[in-house]
Amino acid sequence: MEGGCDSDDVQMRRCHRIKEMNMIAKLRQATMPIGVGLAGIAIYALLQMTKPQPAPSIEAPRPVSVEVVPAIRAASRPTVVVYGEVRPAVRTQLVAQVGGKIISIAPDFIEGGEFAPGEVLLTIEDTDYRAAVDERRARVAAAKVDLQQALADADVARKQLAGQSNPSPLALKKPQVARAESALKAAETALSLAQTNLERTQINLPFKGRVESQAADLGQYVNPGKVLGSVFGTDVAEVRVALTTNQLSALGIPVGYIGGETGGLMTTVSAVIGGRVHRWEGRLTGLDAGIEATTRSVYGTVRIEDPYGEIHADSGMPLAVGLYVDAEIQGRTIVDAVQIAAEGLRAGDKVFVIDGEGLLDVRQVDVIHRNRDMVMLASGVEAGERVIVSAIRNPVRGMRLQAVDEGTIADSVGDDVTPTNNEA
Repeated sequence: MEGGCDSDDVQMRRCHRIKEMNMIAKLRQATMPIGVGLAGIAIYALLQMTKPQPAPSIEAPRPVSVEVVPAIRAASRPTVVVYGEVRPAVRTQLVAQVGGKIISIAPDFIEGGEFAPGEVLLTIEDTDYRAAVDERRARVAAAKVDLQQALADADVARKQLAGQSNPSPLALKKPQVARAESALKAAETALSLAQTNLERTQINLPFKGRVESQAADLGQYVNPGKVLGSVFGTDVAEVRVALTTNQLSALGIPVGYIGGETGGLMTTVSAVIGGRVHRWEGRLTGLDAGIEATTRSVYGTVRIEDPYGEIHADSGMPLAVGLYVDAEIQGRTIVDAVQIAAEGLRAGDKVFVIDGEGLLDVRQVDVIHRNRDMVMLASGVEAGERVIVSAIRNPVRGMRLQAVDEGTIADSVGDDVTPTNNEA
């Protein structure tokens, strides 16, 4: 008998029923967690399907804050800022024209010394030259006597030969008179040369100036052609400046311009010396007749009268030779042009503008003139439009903007005393 269920049929059926009940109980225990899990999933799905949906929320992007300066329409006289080095209009070497020993030197004949027109700077010993003048005067006197004698002889011969027909010139003493006249002229020329050499022993110049260097000293013997020093004139100083063709357009002058009777365009020359800005007034008197091949620029000359004189006493600083300066040239008057702050012009001649809806608009503009403070436009922006002068990261046309500071073109001008170059 197996498992105690083999005694009789009744007992066997009872055992099978017990086994079936045990199996059913085991199946119920096994399937109950699965049923609970499926019921949980069904309840979660039902809750998700029946939960209330939130109302959709669309938040507009926040506008970017920018600084703006309105464009204005006004007549203006643009200025062009260029650079150059001051040089004298006259610079020359002092050279001995006669030989001899230097017997005197002016106290101002030193580096930086000042001299007036005709002031004697050096004197060469003139004993031999005075003697030469006296000798030439004696020869002139003798030649005058010889000429008088020749004229007297010619007069006598003319009277003696008055009755003869066609007397020869030699008989009339005409060649002798001509020779005496030539001898007198030669003697006078030699006297003039001797007097000139005597004057050359006193070395001076016909203009006022300054001594740049000294190359001779007291007691030194010099030969003709010896360089005694170098000097430069202080009547006029010059500044050579290079201008682009765009700058010439802003000034309204052509290549080869000559100032003529007007004297040229008004120019303010400035330099920072000892932390202070000094200014001098001059004029752009003319431009070269050609374009420089290397830089493709046109060179002009700014002239400043009396750079070392009392006219500049207010500044207390002369316009010294060798000084590197800025030259601000006043150009032609431009009427009915739109002006914007210089910070408003972007690369590629573009301008960022806030339109009427507060959106970014990118404009392509036509630039007439620009400098460190403002830009003058022929087209692209209208007066009254708000031009963005602050930086914008990743600008995109149509992005929303907000003006946080609205200034003026005058407000955007800085106090920096050092001008920057410009291309117009």
